[in-house]
Amino acid sequence: MSPRLSGPMARRVGTGLALALPLAGLLLLLRRPGLDAVWEHHPSHFWLVLLAALLSAVVAYGTGAAALARGDARVMLVSLAFLAAAGFLGLHAVATPGAVLDHPNAGFVVAIPVGLALGGVFAAWSSADLEGERGVRVMRLARGLRAGLLVLMGLWAVASLADLPPLNGHQPPERAAGPLVVTAVLGIVLYAVAAARFLALWRVRPAVMLLAMAAAFVLLAEALIAVVYAPSWHLSWWEWHVLMLLAFALVAWGARVQWHEERYADLYLDQTRSGTREMSILFADLQGFTSFSEAHDPQQVTAMLNAYFEVAIPPVVRRHGGEIDRIIGDALMVTFNKRGDQPDHARRAALAALDLQEATGRVAAAHEGWPRFRVGVNSGEVSLSLLGASGGRTHTVIGDTVNVASRLEGRAPVGGVAIGPATRDLLPGAVTERLGALELKGRAEPVEAWVLLGLEDYSPR
Repeated sequence: MSPRLSGPMARRVGTGLALALPLAGLLLLLRRPGLDAVWEHHPSHFWLVLLAALLSAVVAYGTGAAALARGDARVMLVSLAFLAAAGFLGLHAVATPGAVLDHPNAGFVVAIPVGLALGGVFAAWSSADLEGERGVRVMRLARGLRAGLLVLMGLWAVASLADLPPLNGHQPPERAAGPLVVTAVLGIVLYAVAAARFLALWRVRPAVMLLAMAAAFVLLAEALIAVVYAPSWHLSWWEWHVLMLLAFALVAWGARVQWHEERYADLYLDQTRSGTREMSILFADLQGFTSFSEAHDPQQVTAMLNAYFEVAIPPVVRRHGGEIDRIIGDALMVTFNKRGDQPDHARRAALAALDLQEATGRVAAAHEGWPRFRVGVNSGEVSLSLLGASGGRTHTVIGDTVNVASRLEGRAPVGGVAIGPATRDLLPGAVTERLGALELKGRAEPVEAWVLLGLEDYSPR
C-alpha cells in the first residue's frame, strides 16, 4: 500500500504545486512560442495594473497603521514593501497608451521592475531578525523611509514626464534588458529569501496571514521572472501582470478573513505579541461617578464624560505621547513606552497626569457637583500581550506594575496624582508628599506611595 501524506503535509505540497503552476505556465509559453499569442488591449492593461496598485496601497495603509499603533518593525517593513509596489504600479498604469498619456513612456514602463525590486528589499528586511533594539531602530527610521519612498516616486514621475535621462525616450524596452535584468534578478532573490523565512515562521506559528504573505512573495518573484523573459503584449507578458494582482489580492484576502481588531497580529514580532518592557502606566477614574450617574439621566452623564475627555486626552496623547489602552466608562488607562521609544516614560506619564488634573480641574470648577478625577501612575516591567482569539482580540499590557497603578489610583486624593516608588525614583527633583505604606487589594506587602505635586520646570498648561 502506498503511503499517504498527512493532512498538514498534503496542504504544504498542494500549496507548493499551486504556487509553481504560474512558473510552469511561463516556461511552457516560452518554449512553445506558437502558444504565446499576442493580445494588445490597452484598457484591460490599465485597469488590471491600477487594480493591483490599489490593492497593494490598501495593504500598505492597513499594515502601516497597525505598525505605528503597535510599534512593530516587521509589519512596518511589510507596509513599505507594498507601498513601493503600489506607487510604481500606479506609474506603470499611467504608461498605458491612451489612458493618461497619448504615447508610451519609458520611465513609467520600467517602473515595474524597479518598484518590485525595491519592494523586495523591504520584504527581505521584514523577514530578518528584528527583535529588541533592531526593531526599535527600524521604527525610528520608519517615517523617514516612507517619506523617502514617496519622494522617490514623485521624482521618478517628474523625470519620466520631462524625458530626463536615463528615463527619456518614447520607445520603452519590450522586455527587461541590461541593468533592468540585474534589478529584476536582485528582486527575485530578495522575494525568495522573504518567502522562505515567512514559510519557516509559518511552520512555527501556523497562521493564515503568514502563509498568505509567503505566497504573495513567491508570486512577486515569479512576476519578476516573467518581466525578464516575456515580450510585451504576449500571453507570457500578461501573466506577470496577473501574478501581481493575485499576490496583492491574496494578502488583502488574508487580512479580510482576520478579526478586524489586530488584523495583522499574525505578523507581529514576538516582542510585540508577548514581550516585556519597562513602561509607565497611568490610570484615571472619577471619584463619585456612580452616585452622579444614579442622580442624572444617561445623556447628562455622557455629556459630562465627553466634556472631561475632550480636555483630558489631548495632553496625555498629543503633548506627552501616551497611548490610550482603554476607556471603560469613566476610567482611563494610558501606557507610555509601549513601542520602546520613550526612555523618559516616567516623566512623560507624570507630566500627563499633572496636565490631566489641571485641565479637568478647570472643567470641574465650571460645573458644580461634577465628580473629580483621581490619578495613579506606576512604573516597571510589564508584559506586552495579544489576548483573545478570532471574534475578539486586543493588544494590551499585563503585570503587577499595571495592577499597582490601578490600585494607586484608587488611593489617590481627589484631584491629585499618586505615584509608586519606581516612578518616584525615575523623577529626580519631583515635588512629592508621602502617602505612606499602603495596603493595596490583592498584594501581600504594602506599597510606598507619594502624592505628586510637581516636577522641575513644570508649569500648568
